[in-house]
Amino acid sequence: MALGAMTRKAAIVRYERTTDADGFPAETEETVAEVRCYREGRHGSERWASLAAFSEATDLFRFRRIPGVAVDETMTIVCEGSRYRILSVEDAKGRGMYVEALAKRSETADGKVHR
Repeated sequence: MALGAMTRKAAIVRYERTTDADGFPAETEETVAEVRCYREGRHGSERWASLAAFSEATDLFRFRRIPGVAVDETMTIVCEGSRYRILSVEDAKGRGMYVEALAKRSETADGKVHR
């Protein structure tokens, strides 16, 4: 994966449930990292055929590994105004340089995007 292919900007965010001063639950969004990434939508390629186990994944993201940050399934990727819930994270090609995340676009029945 060359840096030239990583043309999109994305933010990796984490949601935390907190309680305000009055005792009401609140959810805060914390941006863990902002990265350049490669995004590939689901289509009939050989790569997606081998990922049949992840039938609900709609997009694949690849980005450089972030030192000191462990990306996991509890996080969300925000890219080009859409939110993608991470379903699976793995080391791309086993070299420890890139992270590959399978994600599902989050949207409601009326088309609005949500977490």
